[in-house]
Order: sequence, then structure tokens, then C-alpha cells
Amino acid sequence: MELVRPADAARELGISYPTLKQWIYRGRLNSVRTPGGHHRIRRDEIERVAAESGRPDSERRGPRPMAISGRNKLRGAVVGVRSDGLLAEVRLDVNGQIITAIITRSAVEDLGLRPGVRAAALVKATEVMVIRE
Repeated sequence: MELVRPADAARELGISYPTLKQWIYRGRLNSVRTPGGHHRIRRDEIERVAAESGRPDSERRGPRPMAISGRNKLRGAVVGVRSDGLLAEVRLDVNGQIITAIITRSAVEDLGLRPGVRAAALVKATEVMVIRE
């Protein structure tokens, strides 16, 4: 069981340290206490709160990607990219389901999409946009 310091958990969740502490005090985020009385947050708890709040996947460390209001984000991995002219077909494996999106070739290049790269399909009505995660 991996335990994370509150400042690191706040950074991963994209919130301030004071906000994280309030979440702990209000019961929104569960923590455990060290023998010295310091809060630590379990990795699975960070992932739970990240999923509930629509934050980026907590496996991703470092700078957060651009925030987006869409909530129909299906995370997966690129399993295929086929380009032809200005367009490209991108196939994502999302928990064993393949999602196919047609996007511009330049978007594929800008996002660095290739097999094995983590990405997400953002579903809006009949359109699917791909964002790299």
C-alpha cells in the first residue's frame, strides 16, 4: 500500500494544499495517520477522488494537461494509427473496447500519438476528440 504525503497528493489532484487539508477534515478524502500524527493518503484514495472530481488520471505525474469541461472522457491506450492525406484514424483500447476516431494528421503529430501512448477519447454527441494523457 503506497502512502503519499498531502502536498504530493494535492499536486497530483491539481488542488492546493489547504484545499486538500479541508477535504480531509470534511471527510471527502480519507487519510491515515503516521505514528508521528502526520496525514498520509493511500494511492487508491487519490485515484478515487481524482475519478470523482474529473481530474486527470493520477498515474500521470508532472504538469496537468489542459483542463476540459467534458466528462465523457474514456481513458485508454493507442493501439493503432493510420494516416492518409490530411486525416488519420486513431484506435484506442479502452478496457478491451476499441474506440476509433478520425482526426487530422497534424493533431496526431502534435499529440505524438503512436501505439502504446496513453490517451483518452472525449465523446461529445457524435464526435470523438482524442487528447493525449
